[in-house]
Amino acid sequence: MATLSRRRQQLLHCLYSRHSDGWVRQRHLSEIVDSEDPWVIPFVVQLVGEYVVEILVDICEGLRDLGTQGTRAHLAYGQFLVDNPAFFARTQRRVVSYWSCYYRSAYASFSGYLGCTLLDLLRSAASDRTGRPWPSLAPAVGTRVDGHC
Repeated sequence: MATLSRRRQQLLHCLYSRHSDGWVRQRHLSEIVDSEDPWVIPFVVQLVGEYVVEILVDICEGLRDLGTQGTRAHLAYGQFLVDNPAFFARTQRRVVSYWSCYYRSAYASFSGYLGCTLLDLLRSAASDRTGRPWPSLAPAVGTRVDGHC
């Protein structure tokens, strides 16, 4: 891999971020999460909708400035979501579903789950790009979410 150009290395990491093994996805995410290249963003956003909570931790750490208006991450991720609302809607539904299925016992409230925090940051970035609130598909506080895996 050392003989590949930087762009080809990033492309390879993006492709491996879709691997069937969560450890492989996580390892390759760590190589792209702080990338400033716009074509990397969909791969990172898709990983927000994963069931592996360690991946969510890595995304939060890699995108520390996502919640800060005017930063590159805030602007780039916000624009991506504005341009791809259906993709983000599906991601939001996946985050809620995986929380309900795997993490509800550890996080009784969806608002305490790290996936919810990431969705809030992403929605904020999209809202700042459009000047209006971005729709949330997350359960409202106090709402009972029924569902079984």
